[in-house]
Amino acid sequence: MAKTIMVVDDSASIRQVMGLTLKKSGYDVIEATDGRDALSKLTGQKINLIVCDLNMPNMDGITFLKSLKSTDGYRFTPVVMLTTESQESKKQEGKAAGARAWVVKPFKPEQMLDAVSKLMMP
Repeated sequence: MAKTIMVVDDSASIRQVMGLTLKKSGYDVIEATDGRDALSKLTGQKINLIVCDLNMPNMDGITFLKSLKSTDGYRFTPVVMLTTESQESKKQEGKAAGARAWVVKPFKPEQMLDAVSKLMMP
């Protein structure tokens, strides 16, 4: 059975690139447009990993991450932050909230797949 990855980003083009890249590598993909949308799609199904943007409307990535980590069933789901932010303070804030990796846009698909394969939950 394929592993499932949720991609949370307000950019349709990023969701499309990530979706195609991950699907080609054999993953099932759930897309969400922001943190609030992502939380509404966490309905008890197994999510092996989440790739999340930092700056989004309605609910940003850090707020989403904090909510995710307090949700039964998703507390230990690894999260990769995918963002234009590269400041150390933002990275530390993300790490403190529970992010396991930080990938800066623009990114190469291979770079993302490498991070995903290293963090994928069994």
